[in-house]
Amino acid sequence: MVFKGWVKTAALMGLAAGVMVASTSDADAKRVRWKMHSAFAGKIAVIGEGAVNISDTVTSMSGGDVTLKMFEPGALVPGTQYYDPVSSGALDAAFGTPGYNVNKNNAFAFFSAVPFGPNGGEYLAWMRYAGGEEMATELYARDKIRYNLCGIIAPESSGWFRNEIKSLDQLKGLKMRFFGLGAKVMEKFGVSTQLLAGGDIYPALELGSIDATEFSMPAIDKDLGFYQIAKHNYFPGWHQQSTMNELLIHQPYYDALDETQKAVIKGGCDANVMYMFVRGEAIQFSAMKFHQEKGVTIHRWSDENLAKFEAAWEEVITDEIKDNADSKKIWASLKSFRKDYAIWKDNGYLK
Repeated sequence: MVFKGWVKTAALMGLAAGVMVASTSDADAKRVRWKMHSAFAGKIAVIGEGAVNISDTVTSMSGGDVTLKMFEPGALVPGTQYYDPVSSGALDAAFGTPGYNVNKNNAFAFFSAVPFGPNGGEYLAWMRYAGGEEMATELYARDKIRYNLCGIIAPESSGWFRNEIKSLDQLKGLKMRFFGLGAKVMEKFGVSTQLLAGGDIYPALELGSIDATEFSMPAIDKDLGFYQIAKHNYFPGWHQQSTMNELLIHQPYYDALDETQKAVIKGGCDANVMYMFVRGEAIQFSAMKFHQEKGVTIHRWSDENLAKFEAAWEEVITDEIKDNADSKKIWASLKSFRKDYAIWKDNGYLK
């Protein structure tokens, strides 16, 4: 009787151990260990910090159930060239901005930054509550990519120049790094534009491969050292009054997540939107003071010049939507929302 009882007890203990092993194995199987490429170096203020933050936040919020291990630009793929690797599944995930994907479809530009476009609050309102996010999600899904709105920054500066720009005629013939739809506006003034990743800009300026540049906010530009070469910094950033960031995930990998894991991704990105926006607003003036101490002259475009840039933008947007049904649809949505939003903006806010 004792022997039989011992056998029964041992069997039950073995079964329990098996259940524990199976449960542990099941838990391990559900854990996600993803490599996340970042288009921005982690040491760069705001945008690089945002990449680090989303990596840390998702891992922390999930208790390690979902791990996004951040990799610096170039470690897995070149900085801006992450779309195809995410689409194919060669990359699990990537943090960047939709403006880097316009070679696939120029409609992606509208989910990044729009010249003379909305401020952060207005832009986010359109994305979250007026169809922008849904249109972006559908556009990316065509290539097996899950789109997540995952960051936003306030206005940028609109250029670093070696010489003061006393007339827009001086822009003609300049070679300039410029981003997104704003680059097409600058081309209307005779500027030869090219899109360079952040880490490639300073060497290009130093070697004379480009004459001028824009990249981002003063604190971000400070980290890249433009002030050492170009002593004239122009505002406002008419081409990027706000700029959105994205976390892209290979769609089949995202679909395999459970609902809790998906909620962690969304919650982490929502938190990163707030982090990047507020962080960006908090540190720009100190960077501008630093630039002035280093001999940089801060300029503001005249109303006359801004009107010329805006007139050129109207020409550009007409061309942009002419032959692209996606761009036409997205622009119509944003334009309609902005018209309605103006009722609130014009009455609710101080001029």
